[in-house]
Amino acid sequence: MTTILLARHGQASFGQENYDQLSELGVIQAQMLGQHYGATQRQIDAIFTGSLVRQQDSARHFWEHYQSSINSNNDDEAPILPAINIDNPDSYILPQFDEFNHKDVFIKSDPAFSSQGAIAAEIAKAEAPMGRLAELFDKAMQRWHAGDDDHDYIESWSQFNERAEQALEQIRLKINTLNLNGDSTVLVFTSGGIIAAITSQLLQQGSQTAYQLNKSLVNTGVTSITLKKQNARLLSLNEYSHLFADGKRFVTWR
Repeated sequence: MTTILLARHGQASFGQENYDQLSELGVIQAQMLGQHYGATQRQIDAIFTGSLVRQQDSARHFWEHYQSSINSNNDDEAPILPAINIDNPDSYILPQFDEFNHKDVFIKSDPAFSSQGAIAAEIAKAEAPMGRLAELFDKAMQRWHAGDDDHDYIESWSQFNERAEQALEQIRLKINTLNLNGDSTVLVFTSGGIIAAITSQLLQQGSQTAYQLNKSLVNTGVTSITLKKQNARLLSLNEYSHLFADGKRFVTWR
């Protein structure tokens, strides 16, 4: 039985001009996951990511700390086989695991938000700008998930949901190509939208379930799926005990 671990990337730069980069805390979160898996001798046979910077960097920071941690806790002198070749992105990047285009979803949510400048102006008027930003984004997500205005978007919710299904199929193909044994573990660094969509599919639920799941997913939280004879089954959702090593302050949703 193969285990697929879907890890949300570390905290990105929400509210900043370039969201697609890890915050300082996001780097630490990815390192903590690597250290935790290494310390507990969790075998990782292959690592994949989407093409986004925050996903790739999460994998890199994870792998660096996983290696150092597992080697220091490994009494066996057998070398740890590399699960990822950081120097060869083509070997581990699967674009199907990219997040939806949040900028497009945001801008299309209201005719007044025709540009990022218009959004910034609206947020600046609020007493609590970050709270207002979160409120507007939540409204935009509800519109996207509702499916009533699919023609507005670069990628509608239904198209994104189909891509998430293809992403899981890509992992199945990779497992077969790599000839991994039946007890292998594959780790994928992706984003909340993809994890929520795949989880909702496995639970045979729709877009509103996916939306609610997405809001609950923690940065570097891990959702586990088992794969047996090509049948996927949800094992656990949003596991993030590794973040409690130094207290709750490392637990973030945005």
